[in-house]
Amino acid sequence: MKYLLFLLPLFATALKAQNSLQFDHRFVESENKWVAFKSNKDKDTSFSYGFIYIDAQAGLTLDLTGSFTISGDGTFVPKKIENSIKYRLQPNNTKVAIIPASKYGELEIKEYPDWLKNYLGDTTAIEHLYRWGFLYNGYNECVKALTYLERAQQINPKFKGLEVELAFSYNCLGDHDKAIATLENALKDNPTDAYINKELIYAEMKSGQLDKAAESCKKAIAVCTDTKYNGENCYNLLYTFYSKKDKKNFSIWLDEAKKWNAGNTKLLDSIKAMETDINK
Repeated sequence: MKYLLFLLPLFATALKAQNSLQFDHRFVESENKWVAFKSNKDKDTSFSYGFIYIDAQAGLTLDLTGSFTISGDGTFVPKKIENSIKYRLQPNNTKVAIIPASKYGELEIKEYPDWLKNYLGDTTAIEHLYRWGFLYNGYNECVKALTYLERAQQINPKFKGLEVELAFSYNCLGDHDKAIATLENALKDNPTDAYINKELIYAEMKSGQLDKAAESCKKAIAVCTDTKYNGENCYNLLYTFYSKKDKKNFSIWLDEAKKWNAGNTKLLDSIKAMETDINK
């Protein structure tokens, strides 16, 4: 019993230290943070750790530094690898723990690694702000994307690609009217840009302006030399008419949807299924 009483405080201290690691952050929420991963799902005694940052070209990246264990008194005991290893991260739902700043000394790390500045560059430059906004839009983190894109807008609202990225964020967040206004302005300078046209068609559909969306889709087919979005645009428009049981407009767009999705077996099968159902 004496031994048990002696061990209990140590166990409680270690447990408290482990509980200080809350595995509640996704990769996209952990930029420029030191994070811990559970090394073994069955044992909460060993953890891998490293630094998550964004490579402007490759995106979210983990610089794996090593592993650590938690001693009986709650100290983080590191075991560093000789050369860190970089892993490209997918923005999935894997959860990591943010390492508390109070543990940096024990792990022999600084808040920001010296090499980080080589990846960040000038964080106030419009190129940086646009690129980070673009990446966060790609991760579907549109609120965070806007924090970068709106700062870029203040520097140069006509920076190449900026307006459509802003509109993407607005569409993502359901602010379709704002997206439409932004895209219409962008089209004044780039009327044949396929991506801008695609986002406009999407925004008009989502805002219930189906007549405008149909006209925009026709225009995009006519003027855009880049045809890669035609299939997606026509399918989305067709599906919207189908979901509203608008047989007349469905029939108008049926051939176009089939034409531009001829090479996409999955979408073509979906189109044929809608055609059969709406004609019952």
